[in-house]
Amino acid sequence: MHAQLLTSILSDLNSSSADITASAVISTDGLPIAHMLPRNIDADRIGAMSAALLALGNRTAQELSCGELEQVIVKGRLGYTLLIQAGGTNVLCLTARETAKLGLILLDARRAARSIVDVTK
Repeated sequence: MHAQLLTSILSDLNSSSADITASAVISTDGLPIAHMLPRNIDADRIGAMSAALLALGNRTAQELSCGELEQVIVKGRLGYTLLIQAGGTNVLCLTARETAKLGLILLDARRAARSIVDVTK
């Protein structure tokens, strides 16, 4: 039941902007819970990489006294990867094109993250 609701949230997020190219809900230990990824992208691999980025982000925020980690943004030449906390044990991962209006994407992603928290309570 949760997986269907989470997939619905991801579908709404992906349709909120043509610049969002993929999204997933990943557990903090790297397991994909729900995803809307292109066929050529392996959900398990995304989960593992997201968990590694999240661990590094948490450690960096802790070491630099920045408080609790809220998000990680990776910018590549062709686009963005965003990781946003969605409760204590889940992370929203999404990719967006390089031309994306990042502020709007972040707003929609935070809204989706709150919905994920509500569903997984």
